[in-house]
Amino acid sequence: MKKHTGVIAIIAATTYIAFYSMPSQKEESAQEIILQVAENQARDVPATVVQIIDGDTIKVNVNGKMETVRYLLIDTPESKNPKTCVQLYAKEAFLRNSELVKSGKLTLEFEQENTRDAYGRLLAYVFVDGKSIQGTLLREGYARVAYIMNPPYTYLETFRKEENLAKREKINIWSRLQYVTNWGFNGCLY
Repeated sequence: MKKHTGVIAIIAATTYIAFYSMPSQKEESAQEIILQVAENQARDVPATVVQIIDGDTIKVNVNGKMETVRYLLIDTPESKNPKTCVQLYAKEAFLRNSELVKSGKLTLEFEQENTRDAYGRLLAYVFVDGKSIQGTLLREGYARVAYIMNPPYTYLETFRKEENLAKREKINIWSRLQYVTNWGFNGCLY
């Protein structure tokens, strides 16, 4: 019994030393836990914009960690996808997105079951001063509703209404016949 207790004490001491001698890994895992908690809470997680990638993707600093955020439920024309040309309205969507995300306090909101995509990007609703960036891009005709993977979604019906307003008014992407498809966009700038 005395030997058994000694072995347990050695294992415990070794575990303690190994765990506390690697502060950088401990800090990283603590930040990951904070981010996971933020993703699961789903409301008003503050973030700071670091870079605008395109019309529906940004890089942010959230809870001290750099993350790429893909906007939930929308798709804008492509300008940086190496598999496709620069599409019509891609630059306008990028510029409008840039203008919107830089105009105030940025917050993210997550869906419980849809927090990351296949590329590891955060999936989020993006707000500035409480106003939906996705809703604005849809209403102004720079985006279409897309990527409805695991419903239900909190803002899906709202986004469909915003999209329908732009469709009725034939704004931007909706101004060209057969430009918007179920799979993306038809047509290139060059």
